[in-house]
Amino acid sequence: MNTVRGWAARAGGGVLRIFLVLAALFWLLPTLGLLISSFLSPTELNEGGWWRALTAPSKLTADNYERLLANDTITGSLLSTVAIAVPATLLVLVLGSLAGYAFAWLEFPGRDWLFLIVVALLVVPVQVALIPVSKLFGTIGLFETTAGVVLFHTAFGLPFAVFLLRNFFAQIPRELLEAARLDGAGELRLFARVVLPLGGPAIASLGIFQFLWVWNDMLVALVFADSANPPITVALQQQVRQFGNNIDVLAPGAFLSMAVPLVVFFAFQRQFVSGVMAGAIK
Repeated sequence: MNTVRGWAARAGGGVLRIFLVLAALFWLLPTLGLLISSFLSPTELNEGGWWRALTAPSKLTADNYERLLANDTITGSLLSTVAIAVPATLLVLVLGSLAGYAFAWLEFPGRDWLFLIVVALLVVPVQVALIPVSKLFGTIGLFETTAGVVLFHTAFGLPFAVFLLRNFFAQIPRELLEAARLDGAGELRLFARVVLPLGGPAIASLGIFQFLWVWNDMLVALVFADSANPPITVALQQQVRQFGNNIDVLAPGAFLSMAVPLVVFFAFQRQFVSGVMAGAIK
């Protein structure tokens, strides 16, 4: 009987693995199609679907990427996106970590009420702030600037960052912090030497979410970014509007726009999983 149960368990596990592999392949199918399309000439794409290249690899060419690198609009937009996504992510991580530690372990008047206000800001949609912030940025000279887009993303990323990191930092044993204080550690040293190493997985997970959100954003970039040097999402949208058949630039540009977040995610995948598991255990 035990042998039959063991065979049944292994068979069930094998079926589950096959199902998960098939689901993953189905989920990645659009990405594969975009990748192959980025290596096909417009003529080949017009004659049929991208899957025809699977049986005729000789049709693949790198000419599209050569044209992409020669397109100043696309290459400039990639640099512009990096100039927005990296500072907006770092600012949220730094400010969110400091605020999360303060709300978790520092005593000051109105701490709980301020934290409730921060939590309440999570439900404020981005669309509500577009018009008033546009008027404010226009008054102070930040409209259509990289700094304005970075500040907007930072402001809307901080409530979630503070909420997440405060809850994570609050799970650190009080005895550990008290022992560090008895050894003469001040608050800043305690934060840098004890809290940050323990909160590394949560901070890495937050950084991935924030970077992906800013990199893939189009609404905020369309409103606040410099129209002469827009981020990649807006630049690709402009290419579609102006040159609807410019597939030799759109396909590789879209794939590069998607590939960068994938590289970031897989580079920090271990920290991301550690943060999720730590949050689940705690």
